[in-house]
Amino acid sequence: MGTVRIAYFITHAEVEIDPSIPVPQWRLSTKGRAQHEAFNRHGFVAGIGSVYASDERKARDGGEILARPLGLELQIVPTLHENDRSATGFLPPQEFEATADAFFANPEQSIRGWERAIDAQTRIVAAISAILDKDGGSGDIAIVGHGGVGALLLCHLLSVPIDRRYDQAPGGGNYFALDVTSRRLLHGWKRIEP
Repeated sequence: MGTVRIAYFITHAEVEIDPSIPVPQWRLSTKGRAQHEAFNRHGFVAGIGSVYASDERKARDGGEILARPLGLELQIVPTLHENDRSATGFLPPQEFEATADAFFANPEQSIRGWERAIDAQTRIVAAISAILDKDGGSGDIAIVGHGGVGALLLCHLLSVPIDRRYDQAPGGGNYFALDVTSRRLLHGWKRIEP
């Protein structure tokens, strides 16, 4: 029996919230950078042979922090982006949470012009499948993305309806793991810090 090849889906950690710039251009905060640096201390990180990230700045930041010490080139996959919320742009936290609740609760409807959850799920599942099918590396795979689409991917892997209770813990900086070959979930959300 061969060794299980693992894919880690990692969500970007804390960001610098700046309502004056588009959300996809937000960068990791000092704390968020430290959280990603802490992830690198997990023993299993040495076995990672490929690192992918969404094109959003915060995910690229997290991907670079992981890839650089491993001597790997960060590979950008634009379709890994977070659910498209450009219709509203930045929302204050309470309003954002209420809108996100509605996004998950009504997956076949566009909430306030946001990408529908069902469409975001189809996109993220296709993006992850393409990465896992085409990656030519020999080591494990790390994919740095976003919490919303991560929850949608997790629902797909578990074969359950879209539901926000499968979302990561608040604040970002979490990961789950799956078997590259079988696409079976190996474990659910864990904090990126050891």
